[in-house]
This record gives sequence, C-alpha cells and structure tokens, in this order.
Amino acid sequence: GSLRFAYQHGQTIRGPLCSIKYTTNPKRTTYRAAVVVSKKVHKSAVVRNRIRRRIYEIIRIHASGFTSVNDIIVTAFSDTIATMPADELTVVLRAQLRQAGLIEK
Repeated sequence: GSLRFAYQHGQTIRGPLCSIKYTTNPKRTTYRAAVVVSKKVHKSAVVRNRIRRRIYEIIRIHASGFTSVNDIIVTAFSDTIATMPADELTVVLRAQLRQAGLIEK
C-alpha cells in the first residue's frame, strides 16, 4: 500500500542508472525508502541484493540532509551499480537527490 501511494502521486527523477520516485508524507516523522531491483536487471539474487544494500547505504548517509519527510522509491536499471566504485555511485545518486530537491545543495 505504501509503495502504491508513492507510485500514483509521486514525482520522478530519471537518471542513467536508476530513477527516483518521491512524494512528501506529512503523516510520518522520518523518511521511508524502498529500493526496487527487477530480475531483468540481473538474474542473481546476490547481485540484486548487493545493488539494494549499496543504494540503501547512500540514502542512509544522506538522510540527515533531507529537506522534508518523504517516501522515496529508487528503481535500479543497470547491473553496473553492483560493481562501480562507491564514490561514483554516491556522486550519481547525490546528484539525483539534489535534482529532486530532497537534499540541500
């Protein structure tokens, strides 16, 4: 149910590796995040979970800079997220979060 609301009412920022769908949630006191990685991205559950963990960690690190309470859904498109250097992945996701207005510049 929570994902459905964000999918229906949220705004989307699309990047080369993933998209971020977000909506404000005044009923909450902290943010909520979900990372969606389809089997089309990679067949192996190990790789899909690695992608999920890496994205969750970047969101957790930047959570203190969130401007408001949001529901955030990150949908991964590429399996290169699993192997790319952490610095590059952080730069890409931070740029998308800034573009969405979720974190301060």
